[in-house]
Amino acid sequence: MKGPLFYSKILLFGEYGIIKDSRGLSIPYNFYNGALKIDNLDTKEKQGSNSQLASFAKHLESLHYDSDISLTFDIENLNQDISNGMYFDSSIPQGYGVGSSGALVAAIYDKYAHNKITVLENLNQEKLLKLKETFSIMESFFHGKSSGLDPLNSYLSLPILINSKDNIEPAGIPSQTTSGKGAVFLIDSGIVGETAPMVNIFMENMKQEGFRRMLKNRFIKHTDACVDNFLKGDFSKLYSSVKSLSKVVFENFKPMIPQHFHELWKKGLDTNTYYLKLCGSGGGGYMLGFTQDIEKTKQALKGHKVEVVYNF
Repeated sequence: MKGPLFYSKILLFGEYGIIKDSRGLSIPYNFYNGALKIDNLDTKEKQGSNSQLASFAKHLESLHYDSDISLTFDIENLNQDISNGMYFDSSIPQGYGVGSSGALVAAIYDKYAHNKITVLENLNQEKLLKLKETFSIMESFFHGKSSGLDPLNSYLSLPILINSKDNIEPAGIPSQTTSGKGAVFLIDSGIVGETAPMVNIFMENMKQEGFRRMLKNRFIKHTDACVDNFLKGDFSKLYSSVKSLSKVVFENFKPMIPQHFHELWKKGLDTNTYYLKLCGSGGGGYMLGFTQDIEKTKQALKGHKVEVVYNF
């Protein structure tokens, strides 16, 4: 058995801000994907995934007994498949901010949820929010707290515009220009990031009035401008908005930026060759970059693994 593919995602804009109702924009990233598969568990990876699925199945079963949640699964078949050697066959790197657990949650929902909302339905606001809430409850098993956006993106395989917590919609994004010199890219920090500790640092910071003011007046303002500029395809304005955002992140989110990236981050801001921002919660994994000249940027970042995700 091999199930349908579910893709990784990239939250272009909105990390941390969407917790506090900024806008956000999330896009599927087809370079990485995963699918449920039943096979011989002949490697440590497969065995690890199979045992993680067994724990996840227990979590889903416990939801059946929560009267506040009307979410049920075909637990019998799920457990049967797990004991037959099911695992999540995935190329999505874990702890890299590109939605590895989101794709797994989408795959399990797709195959085992009762009364599921399908991709073929007319996805109105109510259904999208219902899906997001369902995925948030399911994914909390992996992160302790989840917005539900990663699995939603993976499940629908569409760009999603987050206007606020209660207002999300599929978004049309400008089509790529393959001949364009400008690019959005991923750069590998070489270390795995963990979501929960980073979110905890953010929540601690939110107790300080100065940090809350910065978030509202600067971080969210620049994030919203980036979303606007990107959707309109106004890439020269976008570049300047991303610079402002990159600067605010560098000044206020230092713990989320791996230590050995501080110099690289500053170099981009000083030379205007590229600008970096967090991809997901940070702390490791990928950083996201924006440049108007990808070849020049690759030279500037020689020795680092750079992956282009969008050309403009």
